[in-house]
Amino acid sequence: MSNTARLIRQTMTVARRDFTATVFTPTFLLFLLAPLIMLGFGAIGGLGAATMAESRDKTVRIVAIADAATGARMTAIDKRLRTVFRESDAPPPLRIDTPARDLAPQARAALDSSDVDVSAVLYGSLDRPTIVYGPQGGRTASYLAELAEQTLRTDAYALAPRSIATKRQVTRETISIGGQGQAAFFTVFGLFFLTLLLAGQAVGTMAEERSNKVIEILAAAVPLESVFLGKLLGMFGVALLFLAFWGTIVFNVGSLLPPEFARAFAATGPAVGMPAFVLLFIVYFTMAYMLLGAVFLGIGAQASTPREIQMLSLPITIFQVGMFALSQAAAAKPDSVLATFAEVFPFSSPFAMGAKAANSPELWPHVLAVAWQLLWVAITVSVGARFFRRGVLQSAGPKFRWGSLVGR
Repeated sequence: MSNTARLIRQTMTVARRDFTATVFTPTFLLFLLAPLIMLGFGAIGGLGAATMAESRDKTVRIVAIADAATGARMTAIDKRLRTVFRESDAPPPLRIDTPARDLAPQARAALDSSDVDVSAVLYGSLDRPTIVYGPQGGRTASYLAELAEQTLRTDAYALAPRSIATKRQVTRETISIGGQGQAAFFTVFGLFFLTLLLAGQAVGTMAEERSNKVIEILAAAVPLESVFLGKLLGMFGVALLFLAFWGTIVFNVGSLLPPEFARAFAATGPAVGMPAFVLLFIVYFTMAYMLLGAVFLGIGAQASTPREIQMLSLPITIFQVGMFALSQAAAAKPDSVLATFAEVFPFSSPFAMGAKAANSPELWPHVLAVAWQLLWVAITVSVGARFFRRGVLQSAGPKFRWGSLVGR
């Protein structure tokens, strides 16, 4: 055999070995599906935001305080004007309220209503109406002004404008339903992002210690259960430091925002109040981190190389994205059966209950939820510790290969 033929044969042997060692493994299937998974992440995030926005739009109203006759005319004109809008661009539905003795306080009370989100309120005579609106109600205020003008034009064919509206932007004194929904969305997203980002650090540490044999040294010095719990608590301390650092920055930056930005976010906030919400956010972050961190460590101990650890963590990430989508749907429909399921299911419960804190002022469900989640944290940590022990002790054992099945 010539040197050239021997070189080609040896080259193909090494190529075949590398090809089969890579392809005939369970993790290679996850590698193939990685682009689809990344697209799924984006689609789920976009769908969740769209669902939240759609849910908010269904609760928005514009209000005209008028007597029965004027209200009937305005309703008819409103129906005609809406034909020029696309459905996605149409103003919120019009609601006619019967006038009270004091119109200005009635308009302000309608704007601060907790039942629906009122973006703008018109009151007074149609030729000199007053329109009050919230930070994001400028467009609907203009529509109410035009509605008053067109309603007056039904009485006479005048060419000049007959209605001159006075518009006044005000700041809500209460949190709107839409603001609670936005707070719920950001809560779910924040818990998901922080948990996945920080719990994933445990996998990175595991990969590093497996490569430099530190894990074997720790296993020889202390029980593996202590190694598992120590790593989990140590990384949780890092996560709390990360949370405190960025939380301080966000709150300080928020106080430096221009007044117009502050007014825009005035109606956004949690229903339980900010002090209770911050405490509940930390508690639910702790529960979510312990659940996911224990799973990451238990699964990560089954792999022997950094690459296998990264690939095995991918199914956990996919599962967490599913929990994120479920919790987003629950946040958009807080009183639905889906929301109840998300609040009870252990791995989505921290996210869904964080959203519930933003959507509902009741505190007693959180006591039950924390007790329920503590039970599942104990179960998950116990099972994860056993997987961790088994994985570390069997790290030198034979590894499963799909090629062994193909060759039979």
